[in-house]
Amino acid sequence: MAPQPVSDDSPVVSPRGADMARAALDAARARNAAARAARGTGHRRGAANADGVARRLSRRRWSGPGPDKARDPQPLGDMLGSWLAKSASGSEVVKARLFAGWAEIVGPDIAAHAQPATLMDGELTVVAESTAWATQLRLLAPGLVKSINLALGHGTVTRVRTKGPTAPSWRFGNRHVPGRGPRDTYG
Repeated sequence: MAPQPVSDDSPVVSPRGADMARAALDAARARNAAARAARGTGHRRGAANADGVARRLSRRRWSGPGPDKARDPQPLGDMLGSWLAKSASGSEVVKARLFAGWAEIVGPDIAAHAQPATLMDGELTVVAESTAWATQLRLLAPGLVKSINLALGHGTVTRVRTKGPTAPSWRFGNRHVPGRGPRDTYG
């Protein structure tokens, strides 16, 4: 603001607080308008840019009474399911469900003669009570994978490895002689 000439008949009036604020606001608006004109963008929502193409500015939208999946409260079961899928403990829960519900998942005939031993990286190891049942389970492996994945979720088990019964060890104590030892058929 330029100083006003002082005349003898008019009193000197200095700008007051509200007048100073109004002048500062007008100066800021003028600077912003000049900056927008230099950029070539309008000051309204959806105004055209320098190329004349209208652009959409994102606006915060409030959810109404309808469902809003991202912001509404979620059921506890869904939240726990997504948390378990993201965390490493989800595989332990799946393993526990498989071992506890083995008879319901594969059927009572198979469950009577074979038990799950380990589940690691999608590979299920099943121990059969005899070599005949181990061979039978190798033949039934694709059906087992399908029924397990149907019950526990897709991709839980990718491969079934079967083991027969183990023979007793003939090594007792700290000292032993290398060699074949007694041989017999077990199982």
